[in-house]
Amino acid sequence: MFGSLGLPELLILLAIVVLIFGVNKLPKLGKGLGEGIRNFKTSVRTEDKTASDGDDQTTSKDANDS
Repeated sequence: MFGSLGLPELLILLAIVVLIFGVNKLPKLGKGLGEGIRNFKTSVRTEDKTASDGDDQTTSKDANDS
């Protein structure tokens, strides 16, 4: 599943996370992590789109200069 981590190791990691953060903070932690991932994906898509738009504008500008 995660390389050499099996079910017992994952359960131990989950128990440690619960001990560190507490049961009440886990939903907030998950929500924050999800929002961070969503924002990262959105920014990557926006960068890809603006980069490809910039390439198109540069190409058309170069063609007009000739």
